Amino acid sequence: MTNTVIAAIRRTNRIIALLVGLVLTGTVLLIISEILLREVGISLGGAEEISGYVMAGVASWGMSYALTELAHVRIDLVRLRLRQRGKALLDLIAIVALAGVASIVAFQCWPVLEKTIERGSRANTPLETPLWIPQTIWLSGWVWFAVSSCVLVILTLILLMRRDFIAADTLVGARSEVELEK
Repeated sequence: MTNTVIAAIRRTNRIIALLVGLVLTGTVLLIISEILLREVGISLGGAEEISGYVMAGVASWGMSYALTELAHVRIDLVRLRLRQRGKALLDLIAIVALAGVASIVAFQCWPVLEKTIERGSRANTPLETPLWIPQTIWLSGWVWFAVSSCVLVILTLILLMRRDFIAADTLVGARSEVELEK
């Protein structure tokens, strides 16, 4: 069962990463178009605003992909000197801390969106974007990151209770330069 859940989360995050990449590509094309059109005195308007919203959404959604690809940065000075059980303990502490922070941030994002909806807030720009739109994308990315990391905590605990340190390392372990060279 754990392998099925892990595979589903990784597959979902890869699809999200592809969609995020497409959105970024579209944003780059919008900015390039804006730059080229300004050379002839035309402006689409709002490219910088839209790109800011895209960056907030991409950051919140991209963290889950980085999580399942073990791309988050960790300092592993002590970890490298430990045996499998010690590494597993540090990995568990790291994923619990990450899940805790992601959950707190996701939880704290809601009041921001709620206040925006209550007030009917719009951007103070020519586009007058209803701010609930980019904030909903931003919040949903944080929620998905929190859910993904909490599921990884549960799966890591299951693997560690089975004493499957290698599988736990594969799931949430840090990949250092030293280990990659081996």
